[in-house]
Amino acid sequence: MNPAALSLEQTPPLSVPMRFFLTAPLFVVAAAAVMLWYGPVVLSSRWMPSLLAVTHFVTLGFLAMIMIGAVQQLLPILMASPVPRPQLTSRAIHLLLTTGTLLLGTGMLTGRAGLFIPAMVSLGAGLLIFIVVVAYCLIHARSSHATVSAMALAITGLAVTSGIGLVLAGGYGLAFFQLPRYLTDLHLVWGLLGWVGLLVIGIAYQVVPMFQLTSNYPAVVMRWLPRGLFLALLLWSVAQLFPASYYWLELPGGAGLAAGYVSFAVITLLLQQRRRRQVSDVSVNYWRLALVSLLLAMVLWGVDGLTTLQHAELLFGVLLVLGFSMSVVSGMLYKIVPFLVWLHLNNHMQAAGRWGEKIPNMKQILPELHSRWQFWLQFAALLLMLGAVLWPLLTRPAAACLLVAFALLWWNLLEGVRVYLRYVRAV
Repeated sequence: MNPAALSLEQTPPLSVPMRFFLTAPLFVVAAAAVMLWYGPVVLSSRWMPSLLAVTHFVTLGFLAMIMIGAVQQLLPILMASPVPRPQLTSRAIHLLLTTGTLLLGTGMLTGRAGLFIPAMVSLGAGLLIFIVVVAYCLIHARSSHATVSAMALAITGLAVTSGIGLVLAGGYGLAFFQLPRYLTDLHLVWGLLGWVGLLVIGIAYQVVPMFQLTSNYPAVVMRWLPRGLFLALLLWSVAQLFPASYYWLELPGGAGLAAGYVSFAVITLLLQQRRRRQVSDVSVNYWRLALVSLLLAMVLWGVDGLTTLQHAELLFGVLLVLGFSMSVVSGMLYKIVPFLVWLHLNNHMQAAGRWGEKIPNMKQILPELHSRWQFWLQFAALLLMLGAVLWPLLTRPAAACLLVAFALLWWNLLEGVRVYLRYVRAV
């Protein structure tokens, strides 16, 4: 990737992504607090209300929150296609997503059916605004980079995930509507492998070469991998929805998903291994942890497809959510946030006519030591959570470690904002 090709002059105000970035870790803190309160019972079954609440606090409150904020920042910079009315748009999406996630999680914890309807309205409205805005920006994108098509497929995955989620929420909140529990696996897989996975791949095509100083991904991989994964996901989904007629599609669909994500993980690890400057970088550690977790999840996906393995579903979920998705998102935050703070400080100084003013570099904005401590805490939380699936007595230690890790992530991100405000106010 050529950094000179970035449309840096079109970057939205810093508050557009940062309101999402600073809110997201607090939802993980809330999820960890729920696990501390309920203890080992949380992981006794995938259908426990407390586990459902924890899962949605993490997937909607953290993963979706971060990715929605990041996409609004990346669209104008990478694709020269700015979000219309970025401040108003981001405020509306943030308010609706935050409110809907809190209502949904509280409804699951308390069993109050009346909370599911406003949660559905709030989440549905927020996600619909985001999907429509991103679709508009992608249609008007001036870049033909493979990230554009990958992001389009990811947004389609988000639309499918949201639709299934609203149907499932209707099963909890509407007395006359029977809960279609058979859609749960589709909701999970479309959310993690359709929305999150494809978006991570598309963004990786840009940020891995730029921030980690690697070679570009092979052109054939960038062009065809997201499309192949999306096709495999469609085949697998048809087999799940119509098992009597299309059961035979499950094997090629499932195998295609596993092969595609294993290929992405291996290629990315090889690129990182051969990067041009072998310097210590905590974001690379996050990516490696995420990619190893993805490989293990795909192995478990294949094994569970052949035989019944106790706790396989929970282990798969922990590896894919905490191991892969949350690790790669944390790693990207430690690069994206310092870059944005530096960029906005630089723009501010130039606008003030202070071209010679010295501003902090990226490592001074978020010191390596702070992010490294947070990495090890998150790594420990992952190991403890995997252990807790097998030995439930580890649930509270895992939750405590998770709470401290993401409270520290929140503090680190807040420090970056404080650096920005300190310099801006001094001008």
